[in-house]
Amino acid sequence: MAMASLVKVILGSIAFAIFWVLAVFPAVPFLPIGRTAGSLLGGMLMVIFQVLTVDQAYEAIDLPILALLFGTMVVSGYLERADAYKYLGKLLAWNCKGAKDLICRICLISAIASAFFTNDTTCMVLTEFVLKIARQNNLPPQPFLLALASSANIGSTATPIGNPQNLVIATESGISFWEFLTGILPATILGVALNALLLICMCWNLLSVKKDEEDSAAGFVTGDSVSSHQFSPATMSHSASSSSQGRLPGLDSTNVLTSPYMNGSGSSAHNETLRNRVNSNQSEAETHWSVNGSFDYRYPTCSERWKRRLWKSCVYLVVVGMLISLLVGLNMSGTAITAALALMILDFEDAVPRLEKVSYSLLIFFCGMFVTVQGFNKTGIPSALWELMEPYAKIDQASGIAVLAIVILILSNLVSNVPTVLLLGARMAAAAALISTAFEKKAWLILAWVSTVAGNLSLLGSAANLIVCEQACRVPNLGYTLTFWNHLKFGVPSTLLVAALGLILINT
Repeated sequence: MAMASLVKVILGSIAFAIFWVLAVFPAVPFLPIGRTAGSLLGGMLMVIFQVLTVDQAYEAIDLPILALLFGTMVVSGYLERADAYKYLGKLLAWNCKGAKDLICRICLISAIASAFFTNDTTCMVLTEFVLKIARQNNLPPQPFLLALASSANIGSTATPIGNPQNLVIATESGISFWEFLTGILPATILGVALNALLLICMCWNLLSVKKDEEDSAAGFVTGDSVSSHQFSPATMSHSASSSSQGRLPGLDSTNVLTSPYMNGSGSSAHNETLRNRVNSNQSEAETHWSVNGSFDYRYPTCSERWKRRLWKSCVYLVVVGMLISLLVGLNMSGTAITAALALMILDFEDAVPRLEKVSYSLLIFFCGMFVTVQGFNKTGIPSALWELMEPYAKIDQASGIAVLAIVILILSNLVSNVPTVLLLGARMAAAAALISTAFEKKAWLILAWVSTVAGNLSLLGSAANLIVCEQACRVPNLGYTLTFWNHLKFGVPSTLLVAALGLILINT
């Protein structure tokens, strides 16, 4: 693509720079409007500066990707209502044999969950479970939080619905769900295993800390004692948009267990007992407040319990049906929307409360980002840079793959992974298609793998990392701060080794 006029190049670069600053630093003092508004501003400036026409801006918005995001968020919300995430939390502590066993469980469960429910959602719903298990067993939280965030990122590479950049790649490339899964799954499995092994080795001393005699006698806590609250995972896909402001959407929901009616009355032991009773009956019993601030339970009748169990079974069947449909190659966005509508009908209630949990700010962010990146592409700068790099980035050569991986790794941490995919995807695929169709598919898979694993490099590398960090800080009485340096010490070797292993497997 030829370079645009000098004026358009300068103005387009300014618009993209504003988008980048607000995407990476949403709380900058001179314009603290956040990522979502920043993406809209960048897109609007592209039109105002006449880099794009209004019609070109509308055409840049990829509706299939937005439909797929919307559908998966609705499905995720219904899974939360069906207690799917609570069961995942219980699996972490069930019959656990020790700290190293718990690390492996967290890596496995977070990887599997993120492949189907997105990495952001998985981190949102499991962070408090993981932190409570560590705290209640006198274990240092750091290795377990690192295991959760890093494995969620790696696990999300396995499917097109695991993270937003994979959604973009699957839609742009036309690669079917099954081809995507089989092409990248071996790298994901061995990557998760290597990540867990590396974490255990690097944190061996921390994981070998002996518990107090009282804690040792008590053994590992059960899953029931860490099921503390309900989540709204569908709203969390855009968490990074406000994390830099010290606040993540969905983290301010008030739990009845921390109500002032309970604080200050009775012993802490009594409160903890009552807390566990409420949590264990949360799914089956309705809780009401009486005038004096005490709890009043109304247990459902046998018929109501059976209806709820039947409804939950239907939710799981619909989700399994959605996954099977994706595996056989049906249209991904259409399948997700159909599954979401089926769940609304099965719920047999007004769907507005469910739809309110959808992260519309994330969808708006994507709209603005599509327009901004398209405008930047129109300037010709990305094409000019690619032409300089292309001779050294041949995908049929090991050195070329290494160059590509380094560029993707750097860009993913500088401008975030989704913009990196939008900027490089079509160019990498076009260059690889000149060699063969197989290399074109390989180029897309390499882009999906490296751009996602790159998120483990630093704490700011992915929204999932920020979700774990921010939510862990906010758990009442159990809060823990995962520092940038502690994450970086593990993130750098993990990212480099896991990315290299995956590239070898994908290339073979």
